Amino acid sequence: MTHAEGRKPIVAGVDPDPGKRTALAWAADEAARRRLPLLLVLAQNMPTPGYRPTGGRPSWEEWNEALHATGDRALRDAVAFVESRLPRVRVSGLLAEGHPAWVLREQAQNATQVVLGSWHLSAVQELFSSAAVALPLIAHAPCPVVVVPEPEHATQQPPYFVVGADGSPQSDAAVDFAFEEAALRGAALRALYVWQPPRLGALDEDAAVRECRRLLSEAVAGRIAAHPEVELHHEVVRGHPVQVLAKASEHALGLVVGTRGHGGFSGMLLGSVSQGVLHHARCPVITVPHPNDQ
Repeated sequence: MTHAEGRKPIVAGVDPDPGKRTALAWAADEAARRRLPLLLVLAQNMPTPGYRPTGGRPSWEEWNEALHATGDRALRDAVAFVESRLPRVRVSGLLAEGHPAWVLREQAQNATQVVLGSWHLSAVQELFSSAAVALPLIAHAPCPVVVVPEPEHATQQPPYFVVGADGSPQSDAAVDFAFEEAALRGAALRALYVWQPPRLGALDEDAAVRECRRLLSEAVAGRIAAHPEVELHHEVVRGHPVQVLAKASEHALGLVVGTRGHGGFSGMLLGSVSQGVLHHARCPVITVPHPNDQ
């Protein structure tokens, strides 16, 4: 759905639990900063929490009617939450049938971003639980996907974002987005090149680190001129990329990483930094696809 004037909305997945609003708040604030409409999407493929059949097992029609009634209420409550938080944001709601990952993937085709909540499922749960949404969505979405943890994490002042950069086209897209987001928030940016030494074989470590620094400098050079207001800190850090990035972003406003765009079930099973940080980071994780990967 493309809104008026061709502006693609920010799409936010709605959790029917009214106690889980951190992702909605993130999406509403982002829509206000970017002056974009906000589309709240509630996808249903099972009874919504709050629906309890009475008087014996209901017919399919009664079940479906009750499911939609509770879904409508949950969606109206979510819209009301956004309207009370930021009255100037133009917000609408969509109640859809289907698995949330599939529904949000469809909405992502015409979205600026997709935002959803996370409850730190294990790797097995993330791949095989019916509640898993993040990985299949990230594997296919043509726009950035923001995964916001519940409950809200503690940020550090002055505020900052962290971005992983390695000189690849995928990380270049992430760096672009990270500079843009930091500029919108008035935040600093930490750009990290994580160097993991090979386990076997001789290596000139000093030369390798110098090459990493060169690649990192090239990755951020043009963006500094485009966003002079962003305070940039960039460094090469030795270690495992997932562990280093997760630790560096512990109190950040968000962690931005690129995706490899494998897609499909094989892409979901392949190990990657973007998938690893989803399980270990405690701040919002923003995965940014490269246009050529879609």
